Amino acid sequence: MSKSARIILLLSILLSPWAILAAQEAFEVEVRTEVKIPMRDGVELSANIFLPKAKGKFPVVLIRSPYGKGDEKNGDGLFYAGRGYVLVSQDCRGKGSSQGVWEPFANERNDGADTQKWLLEQPWCNGSIGTAGGSYVGFTQWISAPNAGDHLKAMFPVVPLVDTYGDGVYIDGALNLALMMGWGSMVALRPGEQVAMYTWREQDWTRAFRTLPLKEWDRALGRKVQYLRDWVAHPHFDEYWAARGVRNQWRDITVPICAVGGWYDIFSRSVFEHINAVRAKSRSHVARKHQHLVMGPWGHGISQDGKVGDLDFGKESVINLREMQTKWFDCWLKGDKTGAEAWPAFRIFVMGRNQWRDEQQWPLERTKYTPYYFHSKGSANTAGGNGKLATAKPEQEPSDKFVYDPNDPVPTAGGCNLVGCPAGPRDQSEVEKRNDVLVFTSETLKTELEVTGPVKVILYAASTAKDTDFTAKLLDVYPDGRPFNLCDGIARASCRDSKSDPSLIQSGKVYRYEIDLWVTSNAFLPGHKIRVEISSSNFPRFDRNLNTGEPFGTGTEFIKATQIIYHDEERPSHVLLPVIP
Repeated sequence: MSKSARIILLLSILLSPWAILAAQEAFEVEVRTEVKIPMRDGVELSANIFLPKAKGKFPVVLIRSPYGKGDEKNGDGLFYAGRGYVLVSQDCRGKGSSQGVWEPFANERNDGADTQKWLLEQPWCNGSIGTAGGSYVGFTQWISAPNAGDHLKAMFPVVPLVDTYGDGVYIDGALNLALMMGWGSMVALRPGEQVAMYTWREQDWTRAFRTLPLKEWDRALGRKVQYLRDWVAHPHFDEYWAARGVRNQWRDITVPICAVGGWYDIFSRSVFEHINAVRAKSRSHVARKHQHLVMGPWGHGISQDGKVGDLDFGKESVINLREMQTKWFDCWLKGDKTGAEAWPAFRIFVMGRNQWRDEQQWPLERTKYTPYYFHSKGSANTAGGNGKLATAKPEQEPSDKFVYDPNDPVPTAGGCNLVGCPAGPRDQSEVEKRNDVLVFTSETLKTELEVTGPVKVILYAASTAKDTDFTAKLLDVYPDGRPFNLCDGIARASCRDSKSDPSLIQSGKVYRYEIDLWVTSNAFLPGHKIRVEISSSNFPRFDRNLNTGEPFGTGTEFIKATQIIYHDEERPSHVLLPVIP
């Protein structure tokens, strides 16, 4: 390398944002381990505290986790304390070294508030607190945010769970089986037992997920886990779930939030909903102005190499999460001008085109909602059938039919998953060989078509069952014929009108269903095709509807159901795509 090239390289390193951040690490660090913090009921929660070795008061970054609180070798403590923060990493109640009984969701609101109150009383706290962490640690941030007080200056939740009922445990009437029973089981176990469970193969999980009745799913673990039973015992939104979430409390969330999510994350839909809700309803002008979301082509975690599932989204998709979080906290906890004060409301990654873009609204104001209607000659079953997808409305067409057998459900093959089944974009070719999967495909695109926003399917369908499910999936078919899933969803027939007051359906009667396929941003490139799959199961992502209409979680028997999908002039089933001109 020439001398001039070395100088240019050195300058580029020194002037990079990361180098500037690193250069500010000026403090030696004191680590206080197993510090006991009292809660209102006398239970003490354990924390590791990382402090700058200097006189004075400092802003605090709080992390409350059930996964371990980190030490000098693991975590963000040394980094942030070296930059002039106090980082407090705490074990949730009943986890790690903390006292009490572990029950997900139940105690985080009060424990979070009590911890922040304690922090404000410490001589090293300057009165400013920020919170950080991902997944469940995102939930511990959100649940304690309403009416937190002016001391809570900033939140940085990553792939966060926000509201337990409609975002996590139940999805549009169906139990989010693989995620909640799988994750809920692992966090219920002792460390040694968890290690054994991590060795379960996909088929081990699938066998466990078939346990009936669902209210006794914990039999698959060989031990009773009461909260798993409680989740099944509360299939509809009620006071139990209201106490475990922030739904309808958005007005009282008055803190600037920068969230990070992924198109294939288990909480991809909900993070948009809650950021938008605070932006629209917070009583704080500052909070309304400073709700931000970065949405990339990731699953439940940020890809470090651009690869997710079966696809590679390139180096452009990789972000420096610590750098972003540090700029956020330096702005809101220290008052530094880092640029975070002017971040766009939404920074989204458009897949297919594989480019980042800044937006100020969600859904995008320029969206053209475009129906693509289902067509067939009555045999849309499998990818080899005659199902078509087109903007032309159907006239008189025969309906399509398939049999849904709960004993042979359509296997989950990618999507917004975490435990027990594949995640991310996956080749759906094997799924589309099944006769209980209807496939509707567009003509080959001659020009690019961008689809960015919420996606839903309007389905006119009848069933021989008293209750059943309908599923839908949006796919991008590549020129070589491989179909990759973008987003999907489910509608439980009994919850078609109300998720809190379900009602059974009449055999043979045609109903209109709206299936929420969540969100995506994808440019369908020239040579590609748009595809929609319709079926009645996506297992084990969602629990199997047994088709009997029995009270949820109690059934041990199941029956087959014949499903009829209509697409004619009076009943024009279609997918509604958010097309961006």
